[in-house]
Amino acid sequence: MLRPDRLAPALLAVLGVSEVLLGLWMVIAPRSFFDTLGAFGAYNEHYVRDAATFMLALGIVALLAVPRPSWWPAVLALGAAQFTLHAVNHVVDAGKADKLAAGVFDAVSLAGVALLLGWTFARLRRRPA
Repeated sequence: MLRPDRLAPALLAVLGVSEVLLGLWMVIAPRSFFDTLGAFGAYNEHYVRDAATFMLALGIVALLAVPRPSWWPAVLALGAAQFTLHAVNHVVDAGKADKLAAGVFDAVSLAGVALLLGWTFARLRRRPA
């Protein structure tokens, strides 16, 4: 089984890079992001960019946490909470997705990431000091 002290920095690096890349896409080309991944309801450029600010902040903090083990639990917990809430939002709005299969896939994949981040957080918290 993977040790949490090896998994945490890798997860945080992947989380950081993916959140920064998605956030940049949302800022630079909000319509493209909406048409490709965010087609829930009516397009609103301002709200796409608003969501990007949180994604960018989470991504930057995750990348800053990679070499700082004392940060790992807090950033993993934040990521798990954010992905859990995001997954719930996608479950609620799955029927509003441009394609129902995409809405279901989004909800399931977000929940999977939430579980992985939360599991790693829990395992880190149980390890001896």
